[in-house]
Amino acid sequence: MIHEIFVVEDEEDVIKSLKNNFKDNKDYYFRHILSNKLKDHLLDIPTLFIINEDKLNIDITNILKTIRNNEDNIITPIMVITSNQDIEHEKEILQNEIEYYIKKPADDECVCLMIKNIIRLLYINRGISPLTKLPGNVPIQSELRKRLLKKQEFAVLYFDLDNFKAYNDTYGFLGGDEIIKQTARIILKNVNSDENIHNFVGHIGGDDFVAFVTNENYEEMCQNIIIEFDKKIVDYFTDEDKERGYLEVPNRKGIIEEFPLVSISIGVVEVSKGRFHNVLEIGEVGAQVKHLAKVTPGSAYAINRRKD
Repeated sequence: MIHEIFVVEDEEDVIKSLKNNFKDNKDYYFRHILSNKLKDHLLDIPTLFIINEDKLNIDITNILKTIRNNEDNIITPIMVITSNQDIEHEKEILQNEIEYYIKKPADDECVCLMIKNIIRLLYINRGISPLTKLPGNVPIQSELRKRLLKKQEFAVLYFDLDNFKAYNDTYGFLGGDEIIKQTARIILKNVNSDENIHNFVGHIGGDDFVAFVTNENYEEMCQNIIIEFDKKIVDYFTDEDKERGYLEVPNRKGIIEEFPLVSISIGVVEVSKGRFHNVLEIGEVGAQVKHLAKVTPGSAYAINRRKD
């Protein structure tokens, strides 16, 4: 997953160093933000703010308050880098709910390691699925709301596994967890195949996933996910079940029922400007279109392209 980091400074100083030190790591994207343009970018929710106090045309206290007064960025961590050595100034900055205060001269490698550790800790503690390491419901809702507020055009892909309960009943939850992790890997690989930093993948919970994609080729993306899923899913079944083509699972009355092998259903909702007013409307249409995919035998996808 790509971590977008805002570097607030009015001259390109710190951001040049960071881009150079992270040039071989595509998981980190640094965006230069001018201090007088900060409010224009707060509809976005970066992973981290880095503020270079030495290159600001606006008092840093005002900048810090602007960030912390923004509802979506109340908990976004902030790192201040400064050459001010005054201890009272440091206390004043930290009193503005700032997590990290780094005094120059600072070793570049140490700063880079600190950034990585901050983000690692952040994603452990902020609604991340412990199984797939993907963002959970809180960041999913924030990301979707952000895109609606910015009136972006994108597609929402809802993923759900078919006959997954029958698999768990037969192979156990540990086996089911392995399928969940494999599904996450397949979705991530295909959604991020073009290194589009604006694509997003989240784990709603259980066998449900979601992706927000700006690519116009999302239909091809769905096809590729299905092809790869169907190819790899058979590795999680015994030879007997694979040859038979279905699972035999006793119900509560002891009667054997037959269930097809696990497949994946994808419901796609096109979000055009002005079509939806809130995340609930998108979710309702997403549930309907995903149902259309699920009633089709085997892995399938369905797309809602209505503009009204």
